[in-house]
Amino acid sequence: MSIRLRLTLLYSVILAITLIAFGTILYATQRRATFESIKSDLVRQAGFIVGAGQPRPVPPDGLQLPAPPASGELSDQGSTVRTLPGRWTQTISLDGAVTGQSPDLSSTTLPLSQEGMAAVQDGKGWFETAQVDEEPLLIYSLRYKTAAGALEIVQVAFPIAQPLQSLSTLRLILVVGIGVVCLAAFAIGWVLAGTALRPIERIRRTAQEIGDEHSFKRRVEHSGPADEVGQLAITFNQMLAELESAYRQLESALRSQRRFVADASHELRTPLTTLRGNMELLGLDPGPDPAERAEILTDSIDEVERMIRLVSQLLTLARADAGQALGREPLTLAPLLEDVCRQAKLITTRSQIQCEPPPDGATVIGDKDALKQVLLILIDNAHVHTPPGTAIGLSVTVAGPSASVSVRDNGPGIAADVLPHIFERFYRGDGERSGTGAGLGLAIARELVERQDGTISVQSEAGQGTVFSVTLPRVAG
Repeated sequence: MSIRLRLTLLYSVILAITLIAFGTILYATQRRATFESIKSDLVRQAGFIVGAGQPRPVPPDGLQLPAPPASGELSDQGSTVRTLPGRWTQTISLDGAVTGQSPDLSSTTLPLSQEGMAAVQDGKGWFETAQVDEEPLLIYSLRYKTAAGALEIVQVAFPIAQPLQSLSTLRLILVVGIGVVCLAAFAIGWVLAGTALRPIERIRRTAQEIGDEHSFKRRVEHSGPADEVGQLAITFNQMLAELESAYRQLESALRSQRRFVADASHELRTPLTTLRGNMELLGLDPGPDPAERAEILTDSIDEVERMIRLVSQLLTLARADAGQALGREPLTLAPLLEDVCRQAKLITTRSQIQCEPPPDGATVIGDKDALKQVLLILIDNAHVHTPPGTAIGLSVTVAGPSASVSVRDNGPGIAADVLPHIFERFYRGDGERSGTGAGLGLAIARELVERQDGTISVQSEAGQGTVFSVTLPRVAG
């Protein structure tokens, strides 16, 4: 059962119960008022029949008898049954014999039940209903004393067919009216519930479409007030934004994982193949001569060292792809460049390192170890991809809110068609700068620089040398 139907039914049931209770109270109040009025008239009529000066019994239900008239005796025309004034009036003895009647009761006798007779004989007034000549009557019976001192019972009646018909009509009107109002309320409640729940239905459809399309870019459109439904739409959109971010991170992580596996399998295949071939050669019978064996071992060691460097580089890239946070702190470039130059001179025996002192107070925001690794990669790249004897220069330029560290060589340069690809993973351009590396160094350098909110760029022309520049935010001073 839908929420819309449940809300409509609940609203309709509450309204129906309220209307039924109201109708019941209204009908009961009207019925009581109608019969209380009739009873008052009957008590008043009985008071006119009772003789003056006679004891006045107390009528039932607290009704008060009016004062009797001055001449209260019943007229006696000498007949067995006296003729009484008024309508629907009768007197009987205590044993039930009729002693007087009004003219309209000439052929009819008003009944009195045994329970009523006992109550009247005790001096109490008694009301009861009876069907007389197919006419429903409300009969009031009361004991009184005649002028001669005898005890009799006076009965007065009132036809209640019309009041009962009026009450029946009122009951029918209430039943039909309550039914019509409940049906109309159900229809109106159904429409109102649909209008109120339409934004929720829109949210449901959007959620279903997102699930079917796997697209977290969709958002719920809500132009209504910021009520509960509006807050639900806002919360749902916030949840979608978080899911979109998480989904993108997951996709990025999966891409990084696939790329890492592809990179590792691609680059490790060659040294592993070489090692396998060397081991097969060593396993031949007869085996290679001592000189060839030494050459095979040297080649195997070189391939193992190459794999170690490659695995280290791949792990560095994997940590960068995983979003590993880098430190962000002020770095004074002078001591950092001195340390880089000192280490570079140990690993670049074929090239001359020229380190220019940076401007006084040149300080950038970054990670010391990451920036040092980037500069060593650039220096090693210049050393590996240029002929022996090439001079490699290291300098700092300060411009506005940033500072740039440049690594310059005087080698053969890089062709224009190669420049757009040199920061791609495992890319090795053809030409004189091509070396034996895996093509990961510059890719690692770019990843580390960008993680420090910096940029890395290259300027080169064939035969004119190459300049790599690392630009980082500068500490104002």
